[in-house]
Amino acid sequence: MGKLFGTDGIRGVVNAGLDADLAYKVGLATAVVLAGERDAGGKPLVTIGKDTRISGDLLKGALIAGLCTAGADVLDLGTIPTPAVAWITVNRKADAGIVISASHNPFEHNGIKIFNGQGFKLSDQLEERIEDIVLFGHNDVPRRTHGEIGRVRYVAPAASEDYIDHLAGTISADLSDLRILVDCANGAASATAARLFDRFPGLSVDVINADPNGININQRCGSTHMDALSAMVQAGSYALGIAFDGDADRCLAVDERGGLIDGDQIMAACGADLLARGRLAGNAVVATVMSNIGLHAFAREQGLTLECTDVGDRNVLERMVERGYVLGGEQSGHMIFLEHATTGDGELTALQILDLLFRSREPASALFGRCKRYPQELINVPVPNGQAKQRIMSAPWLDEAVSRWEQRLKGEGRVLVRPSGTEALVRVMVEAGAEQTAREIAQELANLIKSAEI
Repeated sequence: MGKLFGTDGIRGVVNAGLDADLAYKVGLATAVVLAGERDAGGKPLVTIGKDTRISGDLLKGALIAGLCTAGADVLDLGTIPTPAVAWITVNRKADAGIVISASHNPFEHNGIKIFNGQGFKLSDQLEERIEDIVLFGHNDVPRRTHGEIGRVRYVAPAASEDYIDHLAGTISADLSDLRILVDCANGAASATAARLFDRFPGLSVDVINADPNGININQRCGSTHMDALSAMVQAGSYALGIAFDGDADRCLAVDERGGLIDGDQIMAACGADLLARGRLAGNAVVATVMSNIGLHAFAREQGLTLECTDVGDRNVLERMVERGYVLGGEQSGHMIFLEHATTGDGELTALQILDLLFRSREPASALFGRCKRYPQELINVPVPNGQAKQRIMSAPWLDEAVSRWEQRLKGEGRVLVRPSGTEALVRVMVEAGAEQTAREIAQELANLIKSAEI
């Protein structure tokens, strides 16, 4: 990670680490770097979109001011899902796309993420060049005047309709006679999900948590809070419940019994289906080290090759592109269908799930329940970013404790301790054959970290 950019862009609490001044400098630096990348010269073109946080307009205005000051033109997409920005950037032949969102984090957080002209996250090298200008060279950036100042065009309605057309065209089923409940997390999906599902007249859809007020994004709703959706699906006799996160790049689901369908089970079912239809390149699915042991067992049973990367959809995507794979994702709900998108896309994932459910004619509990989950306990331990986190992760006593427990599990479970790339946390994850065992091991390791002198 760089000085500003983490594993998923720049993140922080607005006006307590991430403010308009920083956003202006990032816009300024981004325009300069993009101009340097253009072979044909001329003004760079940048798309920009945001989720529903109260701070989104503040940061968007500052970013646009910086971009236009350095001579870049801007397409303002308004409130729109993160993956839509990536797709529209490619579709409109822009040089880059900027998303203002902190994804699943609380409303007081926000972030700045940049896609390149191909719809992929910006390379480490370009991020470093932007950082250098922001931190050391922003005063040397020429401020454009006269006709060289950038222009802004608001293209939200038409651009989002193009994106919805694209999503709807990724499946051929009409989804008739399915009845579903959709949780938009009071986030970016509030602007697009209802319109997307309306493209399927035979699909019966009820939408909840699609009334954002700037501070209720992810608040006891969406993919990070599934209990209410689960209860409503059971009570309302829905075939499926779908939940997005704040920027709609994640999707999780609940079956007709209210049981959670996580990212591992989505990958398992979709991977097996693509394999059966001869459309799974390399017979492979890319997951991360956080994926449940149950996914590994399912892959062996189905003849799937399962490759695991470090945590982060960026790492998943890099492996997919490197080896030509078409399906990958994370247990948390980031799913990448590379045939249709360059990044995790919650609404695209929802359509693939519904298409599979429609074609299978099985209940969701049977279809997705074939990938069993080992009991898993995850504890987030607050640890300051920087040297404190590094000291914890490099401590010999932590390695010894993890090794000791892994030996006792004897291959019937695993232990994973990793630093969060976006929050001041160390995550302790334990899987075991029994829920109580997983809970006890995770709690002991969490207590060990809490008691450390950092």
